[in-house]
Amino acid sequence: MTGVRIDKWLWAARFFKTRSIAARACELGRIDANGQPAKPARDVHLGDTLKVKTEGGVFQVEVLGLSEIRGPAPVAQALYRETEESREARRRAAEERRAAPNFEVLREGKPSKRDRRQISRLRGRF
Repeated sequence: MTGVRIDKWLWAARFFKTRSIAARACELGRIDANGQPAKPARDVHLGDTLKVKTEGGVFQVEVLGLSEIRGPAPVAQALYRETEESREARRRAAEERRAAPNFEVLREGKPSKRDRRQISRLRGRF
């Protein structure tokens, strides 16, 4: 096997849950192969460098193996190697998210009974 469609490979490597989601990510420009935006039908070869933007962060990986079938997670992780810079960037981003203050989303409409009690406590009425 000399090459595999990039959407199949991303699905087999478990970056995306379904192949159609992987293909959609390619169409939206979230996948770069060797510095070029990749279409779903583009072939991935051994040694290629991919930049994958997912909900989990931005991964920069080198292709070590090819597969068209989705297997267990340890087999999927053997298909690629993430660069050290990519790991460090994702770790820093995770720390920044943890350090950022969490704001509660404001609710629409009038306050609930529980909310009114909390407001009263804050105003010192209880």
